[in-house]
Amino acid sequence: MDDSASEDAPKISVQEHGPYMIFGRLRITRRTIVESQFGEPMTWRTTEDLGTREDAWLCRCGGSHTKPFCDDTHLSNGFIGAEAAPTSNYDDRAESLGGAGMVIRKDQSICEHTGFCGNRFEGIRAMAASLDEDDTVERALLMAIIEHCPSGALTFKIAEDDVDVEPELRLGVGVTADGPYFVTGGVPVERSDGETFETRNRMTLCRCGGSAMMPLCDGTHRSNGFHDA
Repeated sequence: MDDSASEDAPKISVQEHGPYMIFGRLRITRRTIVESQFGEPMTWRTTEDLGTREDAWLCRCGGSHTKPFCDDTHLSNGFIGAEAAPTSNYDDRAESLGGAGMVIRKDQSICEHTGFCGNRFEGIRAMAASLDEDDTVERALLMAIIEHCPSGALTFKIAEDDVDVEPELRLGVGVTADGPYFVTGGVPVERSDGETFETRNRMTLCRCGGSAMMPLCDGTHRSNGFHDA
């Protein structure tokens, strides 16, 4: 491996009771969910390109007046950002949901509750249990549902001894509307104590300041009134 390329690779460092520090250059965009006429999440849409930032500070206390960037509000609003998210591997935590013709897994501990895991008729657990191996339409639907899961809590692979099939996502940070940071492309995230989380293609980082699974999002922004404005 080219050491210089490794040194230049971007990463995100969680500052103790403070913001996220981006080391290197990462593209930052605003992203929102495209919903069906029934309010079902269907896909993601980029609404604004905030540019490729180098050594940027991203708010995680939820109080900045310059969101998504930090304005040091965490120093005066009593923000406590103790980290509680698991540092073990996905493979050790994930539960198999089955799925004829594919292997669907879910790690509930990192679920962000965006709502891609099903539709108005049934959830992914029931869909996996009833899947017919010859039903390629249903299999394709399940694959699309899983690939839109921002936290990576949902994954699939073709066979038990295979590797997960992941969407090709560029390195970047998506600022989701009134929600978490959607980190894509395998950006390493380092805890404030220097320990590194498992690097994954998709993950969601809390920016409302209320998650019980910091720095990962646990969906608390939906109940604590967090808004971008």
